[in-house]
Amino acid sequence: MIKILYFASLRERLGTGEETIDDVPATVAALRAALAARGEAWSEVFGGDKQPVLSAVNQEMATADQALADGDEVGFFPPVTGG
Repeated sequence: MIKILYFASLRERLGTGEETIDDVPATVAALRAALAARGEAWSEVFGGDKQPVLSAVNQEMATADQALADGDEVGFFPPVTGG
């Protein structure tokens, strides 16, 4: 099981701030693909390169090829801009 957290505008667009899933995908990329397959809003967020979405595994920045393991916490968030 892994815990997934959605931050900032992603939480609003997807209608949830967190969830857990039992089947652990092999990588962050595989998780993103599984989430994109859920439907329209999910596909818009995770299904392409139009909207950059950053990811972290266990509070460390992660790349798409980052391996996932049972018990991991994965966070997704939009790039932060500031002024």
